Amino acid sequence: MSSQYTKKDILRMVQEQDAEFIRLQFTDIFGRLKNVAIMASQTEKALKNQVMIDGSSVEGFTRIHESDQYLVPDRDTFAILPWRPRDGSVARLICEVYNPDGTPSAGDPRQILKRQLEEAAKEGYEFNVGPECEFFLFETDESGAVTTKTGDEAGYFDLSPIDHGETTRREICMNLEAMGFEVETSHHEVAHGQHEIDFKYADALTTADNIMTFKLAVKSIAQENGLYATFMPKPVNNTDGSGMHINMSIYKDGQNIFADAEDSRGLSAEAYHFIAGIMKHIKAITAITNPLVNSYKRLVPGYEAPCYVTWSENNRSALIRIPAVRGEDTRIELRSPDPACNPYLALAVCLAAGLDGMRGKMEPPEEITENVFDFDAQQRAKRGIESLPANLEQALAELQKDPLICDVLGAHALECYVRGKQKEWEEYKTQVSQWEIDRYMKTY
Repeated sequence: MSSQYTKKDILRMVQEQDAEFIRLQFTDIFGRLKNVAIMASQTEKALKNQVMIDGSSVEGFTRIHESDQYLVPDRDTFAILPWRPRDGSVARLICEVYNPDGTPSAGDPRQILKRQLEEAAKEGYEFNVGPECEFFLFETDESGAVTTKTGDEAGYFDLSPIDHGETTRREICMNLEAMGFEVETSHHEVAHGQHEIDFKYADALTTADNIMTFKLAVKSIAQENGLYATFMPKPVNNTDGSGMHINMSIYKDGQNIFADAEDSRGLSAEAYHFIAGIMKHIKAITAITNPLVNSYKRLVPGYEAPCYVTWSENNRSALIRIPAVRGEDTRIELRSPDPACNPYLALAVCLAAGLDGMRGKMEPPEEITENVFDFDAQQRAKRGIESLPANLEQALAELQKDPLICDVLGAHALECYVRGKQKEWEEYKTQVSQWEIDRYMKTY
């Protein structure tokens, strides 16, 4: 696909907008944003793909004996970071990582997503995604260390004065709009200190880029206001965790093919097939969409996050929900992902799973309209309701058993991802928690 901007356009914008620093940003296999900063005088060199990185120092890219790799900027992602100083401003370009021979890095998450989008495009499909990103704002102490104190007493949809994060949330929205985001809603969430900002859906690659930009903006602006923002899924006991619901639709020839006015639910056959594909592969997908040990502290009964593999037209206890709007806005909402996931990988595996359902004309199981959390194990078994993986170890095992999802990642990225996450799980298993000390120290 051709670029909207030419190299001359980028050089002109750098000069016109007084950009002194350019951040060449890329994402590692675990969804962590990286960058190489260059002076404006080096922009032309960057646009010729001549900025090199040590790929062996970045998770998932390459091995130490073949470390040289190159950053290839996507010119259409050029933007000024509005929260940075206006005099001598800072711009960014999102990059992909390539090997010296010109081949894509097998561990580059952005290119993993692009491969899936290209496969979908061969069938005439465009994958559109709208995320719902939640996060916590915490106070810092006198030394600047992070606490879990929030300073507010607000709950769902509350506002100031009890919502002490409202000013920061407003600043985040204004800065995102300055970068071209169409911010649809922002509000306080259920837990103290918890917030949500939703921006308009876009094609999947743009959405994944936007999620990474969103996280950077949230953390940067919170820090400027003396707060700490975290996308950790469950930072506080006995309260709701942070999710990142993913709203998905498939377009063909400019039309949303998930919509069918003749169906009793307003859903097309393709929509049902897509749902079935997600449900078939969801246990493996969970290792990608819920990537931390901590992710599974959120996926428990009682806090609105899904635990069971169900779908429903409008049941918020379900894994997959169909929001009420229909027609061109018809979409499928996957409610299990959390904001710690790598959005490029998460969207890649969701698309592949959904298309697998469409190609195989799979049918989903019966809709569960009741609150599935009220079912006991016997009722769930009778209805054929399976559970999501209970922890990271189980999710990684499911990932390695699913040929389709393994193929989406590719052998290199899969090996790097699983190895890193297994190490994380092994480290976790050897830790002694405060709960264990409080529970057992005096008793035994």
